[in-house]
Amino acid sequence: MQNYRRSNKVEHFILIFVDGLGVGVNDSTRNPLARDSFQLLSLFQDESNPKPILHGGIAFGVDATLGVSGLPQSATGQTALLTGINTSQMLGHHLSGFPNARLRGVLQEKSLLKQLQQHGCRAAFLNTFQPPFFDHNPYDIVRYLSTTTLANLYAGLPFFTLDDLLGRRSIYQDITNEMLQAKGFAVPLFTPEEAGAIVADRAQQYDFVLFEFFQTDRAGHAQDFARAIGELRKLERFLLSLIQRIELEKTLVLITSDHGNIEDLSIKSHTRNPALTLAFGPEVDELAQLLEKLTDFVPLILSTCSR
Repeated sequence: MQNYRRSNKVEHFILIFVDGLGVGVNDSTRNPLARDSFQLLSLFQDESNPKPILHGGIAFGVDATLGVSGLPQSATGQTALLTGINTSQMLGHHLSGFPNARLRGVLQEKSLLKQLQQHGCRAAFLNTFQPPFFDHNPYDIVRYLSTTTLANLYAGLPFFTLDDLLGRRSIYQDITNEMLQAKGFAVPLFTPEEAGAIVADRAQQYDFVLFEFFQTDRAGHAQDFARAIGELRKLERFLLSLIQRIELEKTLVLITSDHGNIEDLSIKSHTRNPALTLAFGPEVDELAQLLEKLTDFVPLILSTCSR
């Protein structure tokens, strides 16, 4: 990646990680994004890259294969995204599921959230965690923790609770709280627009915030068009609300993924398609040239957020 010319205008950075969202073909028999009208998410392989989108943003793809054969997977892709280390090359293969011991070691040393703190930046992982998570010492269950959870753990940052959700200081991974209600938790439903407003407001209190949405990956594996379109519509409403409520002159927003999946429901597995990436904010036009692969995000974020 080329060096990023940090803008003095950037006061806040928002990273939305969307699991399993790639740049697919414009084919409604395979791609749910081709079956409906999307204002932000519908970048196809036969379109210009980067593609201008609403609110001065751009949509483009970044390489998720990291020079390693086989299908990109979550453990290595997410660890590469959140450390800047090519963990697929380090292991010699892509790794699915949760990080293994070697990847956990990389996260413990190079977690983006930890590095941001070392650079004097205020950072937060805005996902709400369910009560059972707090019944354990997280260091005793590291084998069962996701990449983002480990990144937050190793940074020593707090995890947000249902009280934070009720106080509109965090949001649940499904955006609307429907899954929490289905489990019996007494929480209100959020519209995607409400959830976007919460993230926008919280971002003003930090230098960097992270939110993870992974229902796209689950819908892709299910090969369910109705479910996939529903998740994508919800995600886009959330993103539009977020973008409309922040000061784009002062805030840099990136939405990206770890690999493709939901953009091709003709197969149950991940794809080798580029990871769909959206960018909004100051000097956004140069980002498509700077962000070519998953390992390029951490250097960019650190150069932007460093005090």
